[in-house]
Amino acid sequence: MQAPADGHAAKLLLTARLRLVAPHEDQAAAIADFYARNREHFAPWDPPTDTDFLSAEFHRRALHNAALAFAGGTAFRYWMTPIGDPARVIGSIHFSNVVRGAFQSCTLGYALDQEHEGQALMTEALRCAIGEMFSPHVNLHRIQAAFRPENWRSAEVLKRLGFTDEGLAPDYLFIDGTWRVHRITSLRNAAFVLPAGWTAR
Repeated sequence: MQAPADGHAAKLLLTARLRLVAPHEDQAAAIADFYARNREHFAPWDPPTDTDFLSAEFHRRALHNAALAFAGGTAFRYWMTPIGDPARVIGSIHFSNVVRGAFQSCTLGYALDQEHEGQALMTEALRCAIGEMFSPHVNLHRIQAAFRPENWRSAEVLKRLGFTDEGLAPDYLFIDGTWRVHRITSLRNAAFVLPAGWTAR
């Protein structure tokens, strides 16, 4: 069977409590505020950032590039907003490094506002967004996610979603002042449809 994939993801996804919105430049101020509110909270887990990272202008430029990547199918970022408060950004999901060909894979990253932890919101959002990545029109085969072993919240989220452990990667990312070991996990698409010209044994 040939895959009907066109590589395009929906720009708006809805869950019971959340809107997942593709990048557009009008989000710049809300995203800058999201990172400013959570600066200390994210510091132990995030790579170094540019000096103007907390400015709306930085995020306006980043959103422009992210929208191009989304349209081109090379990366899919969604910003999370509550259903009842669409102007307030409370989280991010990023499917980056999308590679087609024989790989058909991407890398997953995510972040959630510290005020909204413990409510299973990230699990809810990721379940929806992963469903889009594994849908027939996007049709990725594998999603990889890495986390620091001490980040038990990420470990629990990925476990609930069915990610399987693939081992430890030493010196995987430079975070919080040094190279950090990460645990590599992945989720595979059981409904992946072979592209035209592929044959299965």
